[in-house]
Amino acid sequence: MEKSVNVWKANLVNGLILGLIGVVFTLTLYFFDLIFNKNLSYLFMLVQIVILYFLVKSYRDNYLHGMINYGQALGAGVIIFLYTALIGSLFSFLLYSVIDPGLMEKGLAFTEEQYAGRGLTQEQIDAGLDIARKMMKPAITIPVGLVVSVFFGFIMSLIVAAFVRKEGNPLADTPAE
Repeated sequence: MEKSVNVWKANLVNGLILGLIGVVFTLTLYFFDLIFNKNLSYLFMLVQIVILYFLVKSYRDNYLHGMINYGQALGAGVIIFLYTALIGSLFSFLLYSVIDPGLMEKGLAFTEEQYAGRGLTQEQIDAGLDIARKMMKPAITIPVGLVVSVFFGFIMSLIVAAFVRKEGNPLADTPAE
């Protein structure tokens, strides 16, 4: 009888890998003062998709004998991103509260510049910044960050699962022990 693989335990290291890559990327942006650059964030999403592909493929090859269906690949990707989101949220909390407590004000100043560039009135800018200040409390940003990260992880996992899945004839393709 074949032993069942615990998908949570098997993907813990993969989630840690992707999470730590995200931390290094964020620190790099921080040190080069590019933390608010949206284009680099979009580029990193593409990098995450590529890395996720290799992590789910590694899970398939190392734990599932080279066979994985779409649902299993999707589940593994979401679990990897759940671990990644936990690491990212913890790091964001540390970044904004311990490493650079003034970063939130820098972010609000950046947002104000963006609003002014769009031609908003000062009254509209102040209202937008007031809402942003209320939303930037750790009690709100951490859970929202987790949900948003897992949502985007789900979308990326949908894409990756289509390329990683590898199904075969279970009778003909049984792994040799």
